[in-house]
Amino acid sequence: MRAVLIIAALMLLAGCAGNPETVDPQPRVVRVEVPVPVPCRTKDVAVPSWAAAGLRKSDSLEVKVRALLAERRQRMGYEGELLAANQACR
Repeated sequence: MRAVLIIAALMLLAGCAGNPETVDPQPRVVRVEVPVPVPCRTKDVAVPSWAAAGLRKSDSLEVKVRALLAERRQRMGYEGELLAANQACR
């Protein structure tokens, strides 16, 4: 019984030695490049006062169309500013 324990202990110690091909003799430094999120630092895009916001039901059709066309141009400019701010954060 004692011989079995000694043989088992020797086998366990032999397993701890490991394979010399897989064990590095010296530690080495490995550089891993990982993207790190960075907060975006752009100015807030101000929301314009829309041209059609002040329209009344009693306004003439011409006034309404002019206001809507002006608001369309405002929205296009506003969207351009938003896209530029978004592109700056990439």
